[in-house]
Amino acid sequence: MTEERTVVPLLEPREGIPPVVADADSLARVVEAYAAGTGPVAVDAERASGYRYGNRAYLVQLRRAGAGTALIDPIACPDLSALDAAVAEAEIVLHAASQDLPCLMEIGFRPRAMFDTELAGRLLGYERVGLGTMVETVLGLRLEKGHSAADWSTRPLPEAWLRYAALDVEVLVELRDVLHAELTESGKLAWAHEEFGAVLNSAPPAPRSDPWRRTSGIHKVRSVRALAIVRELWTMRDTIARENDLAPGRVLPDAAIVAAALQGPRTRKALTEISAFTGRSARRHINDWLAAVNRGRTLSDAQLPQPSTTGDGPPPANRWADRDPAAAKRLASARAVVVALAEEHHMPTENLLQPDAVRRLTWEPPEEITEESVTARLRKLGAREWQLSLTARPLTEALARTEG
Repeated sequence: MTEERTVVPLLEPREGIPPVVADADSLARVVEAYAAGTGPVAVDAERASGYRYGNRAYLVQLRRAGAGTALIDPIACPDLSALDAAVAEAEIVLHAASQDLPCLMEIGFRPRAMFDTELAGRLLGYERVGLGTMVETVLGLRLEKGHSAADWSTRPLPEAWLRYAALDVEVLVELRDVLHAELTESGKLAWAHEEFGAVLNSAPPAPRSDPWRRTSGIHKVRSVRALAIVRELWTMRDTIARENDLAPGRVLPDAAIVAAALQGPRTRKALTEISAFTGRSARRHINDWLAAVNRGRTLSDAQLPQPSTTGDGPPPANRWADRDPAAAKRLASARAVVVALAEEHHMPTENLLQPDAVRRLTWEPPEEITEESVTARLRKLGAREWQLSLTARPLTEALARTEG
């Protein structure tokens, strides 16, 4: 891949830390500079996950040849559509684009062409694809990653955080250039472009039905009455979190919801005796929590949630041997094919072919096993053309063997 080299700490941006753009005039100057710049545009966004409700951007960093680095406060400048138009013809370079694209699109920045350095690293078989590791492995530079989990909604942002943010885009285009060359040399560039396009054009995920069912530890809750308490507490927490722009876990931890559902406290005193309700934020809303518990306890039977919802996909793979031994055999055979192909092409199995597509194909294969029918099924399940070219025939052969 790349030769070992002396690692050099990357401590300061080349032109220093730029001032934060936080007004219309400053933003207009950035738009003008980036319109006049050349080449790809490195982009990153910082959120406040774990601190604020939702995943909005609290800082946007950009760098382009001829324009330098810009740090934009999207709270003060919530519409970046003019900047988006200024770089509409440019390739946008991101790392782990699926994480940043939603919050960038919320403020009017919508790439038309993209290069994802994290996804490129996966296709090239790099074992660790975090930005800091990739920059160190590929470029021999060490990034300081100490502020990645900071509360970026803080104002004013500390100088050390701004330095970190500027450095995140400092060498992103250089990283892109090396990875682009490696993709070309390995014959994977077309695959990468197809993957980048799929990320850009993917529809936003549909809102989850019954999102309260994702409460950590809910597997401990066995009765539908206790599940009703989980649902009521989760809903109350979500309302409070949204109204106060706080991450739900900072309002009330999941452990508190599950503990209250299991114990079913009937009084304020009983509720406060649960250790997870002793935090300051939890105590502030103690009457709301008790009301939610009481609602869950007094719902009619018709209003109670079902123990679980039935998904549209196959059951967990560890149950296949009991429920459908033939399907379990097909799955084992298909997985072996995918693992072998992934090793041959030096990439993770999940990037060669989505695990969910493999499960769905083998749980309910086409009535007639042919390369055409398997290709059609995989395409419908979201497989890209380059994935089909590598996997459709060997998967067809594997399925045919298990049916024989």
